[in-house]
Amino acid sequence: MARVLHIEDDPVNRLLVRKLLTAAGHEVIDAESGLEGIRLAEAERPDAVLVDINIPDLDGYEVTLRLRGMPSMQGKPIVAITAEGNRETSLAMGADGLIQKPIDAKGFVALVDKYLAGHSERSERDSDSAEILRAHSQKIVGRLEQTVSELSQANQKLEANARLRQMFLQNLSHEFATPMTPVVGYLRLLLDQEAGPLTPLQRKCLESIHTSTQKLRSLIDTLLDVSHLETGRLHLYERDYDFADVVQRAIAETAPRFKQAGISVVCEDVPVELPARGDPDKLRRAMVHILDNAAKFTPRGSEVAVGVRSVNGSDHAEMRYQIIVADSGPGISPEEEQRILEPFYQVDGSRTRVHGGVGLGLAYARHVAEALGGGIEVHSPPQTSVAGRNLPGTAILLSVRARPARRESAP
Repeated sequence: MARVLHIEDDPVNRLLVRKLLTAAGHEVIDAESGLEGIRLAEAERPDAVLVDINIPDLDGYEVTLRLRGMPSMQGKPIVAITAEGNRETSLAMGADGLIQKPIDAKGFVALVDKYLAGHSERSERDSDSAEILRAHSQKIVGRLEQTVSELSQANQKLEANARLRQMFLQNLSHEFATPMTPVVGYLRLLLDQEAGPLTPLQRKCLESIHTSTQKLRSLIDTLLDVSHLETGRLHLYERDYDFADVVQRAIAETAPRFKQAGISVVCEDVPVELPARGDPDKLRRAMVHILDNAAKFTPRGSEVAVGVRSVNGSDHAEMRYQIIVADSGPGISPEEEQRILEPFYQVDGSRTRVHGGVGLGLAYARHVAEALGGGIEVHSPPQTSVAGRNLPGTAILLSVRARPARRESAP
């Protein structure tokens, strides 16, 4: 009985080889990637190795080179298994032979036993110059193996950190939302004077608290939505809506912010009706985030321009609706045009930054736009005039796929 290491990423092929060899009395050790195969070869010291050419990280040729340079594998057969691999290349890398796929179940065990008994095509063709070349190549593959292993470990850490971040967002949003519910409820009760009349000063204080509470509630909702988007659990409703109406509601919702900041909002004439289908509530929130972003970076006394347009898609077969928001801010560099759409990224992320926020609004808007068949573009400075203005800052263009609203069939 021999211990055979089989390096193959296809579970069906692994199962077939395992069944054939174990039935013949051999022990089979499975590896799903090149790095895992090398690690198992060092730890388990198999009597033979069967390696598929097309495997993840290091391919079969690189694995063969690495195995052939290991002292524990000296004199032990290494056989390549592939449907498209080159026999000459396999032998040059140090393999003793090549078995073609699909595997012939009837003759497979006998062929493996032949290699275990000492048969090698390589020994018949090898030369001193090929051995020297292989020795140098093994050093290169050894360094490559270390680099790939380090990258693989780093990627695993990044994936673990991403999962922790998602869990943190979910837990944080939930813990914030729970105490906020009674706060909002009782505040509304006080403002409606259900608990007794208010003096002017009391009302002013409560309205200030209400404004801050609404901002906090909006942040919590955004945290929840970004968390759900990243995990693929955000539910978007499907219903008929008017894109133009959503734009007008978003502008009305942000009007107090612009007024308080001393910023003028100039709008193009909005079309009467732009029928579409999707989730208008989440789309409105995406637009509000874009408008808030413009308000944040536009100096007092300056302008923000808003345009609404319908355009043909790239294939001229589908219509898209767009809202364009251009500001009078300082603009951003070309490198930052895409980065500002990433969660938590801010152009100025220092503790002393002038502008508030946590860097989630534009990321949320991008996810919603893409879910509705569109996307977001960032141009700094704006590439076209908006509402007759050529503003110097940044233009953010949100688009969604336009689909005619469903019509009720006639009875």
